[in-house]
Amino acid sequence: MLENIMETLTYTRLLHSLEDMQQLASALASEVDAGFVIALDGDLGAGKTTFSQAFAKGLGVTDVVNSPTFTIIKEYNGTTLPFYHMDVYRISVDEADELGLDDYFFGQGITIVEWASIIEDIFPAQHLHMKIEILPDNVRQITFKAFGQRYIEALQRLKNRGNN
Repeated sequence: MLENIMETLTYTRLLHSLEDMQQLASALASEVDAGFVIALDGDLGAGKTTFSQAFAKGLGVTDVVNSPTFTIIKEYNGTTLPFYHMDVYRISVDEADELGLDDYFFGQGITIVEWASIIEDIFPAQHLHMKIEILPDNVRQITFKAFGQRYIEALQRLKNRGNN
C-alpha cells in the first residue's frame, strides 16, 4: 500500500538584527491568507514573541501584542483578517485538544502557535513550521519547513524576496 506523501520545502535564513527579524516577519505576513497556520519553535529568548509581534504588525494589528503564555490564546483584529496568537508552553496535548484549536486552525484568521512542537500530534498536516535558533554573536537562524502546496508556494515567494 502506498503512503500519501506530502510535498515539503525547507528554507533557512540568517538574521543579524532585530530589524532583520521585523522585516522577515512583515514579509511573511504579506504572503499569507485566511486559514494560514504557523508553528513556531525555539528556545527561551530565541525571538518567538518578537517575531509574532512583527508579524501581527505586518497584518495591520494595531493593538499591543504580547506573549499569551498564561492566557494561551489571544485574538487580534488585523486590517483584513483576524490574528490568533497562541503559546502552548504550559499545557499538554490533551489540554490543547480540549481547547477546540481546530476552530482557529481551520478558521478565517491567521494563527501562530509558539512552542508548537508540544502539540504537534494535533497540528494540521498542512502548515508552515519555523524554528528559531540563537547562534554566536546573537545571530538568529530561522529554518522554515512548509507542509502542503499552499505553504510551499508562500514560502517560495518569501524565499524569492530574500534573494533579491
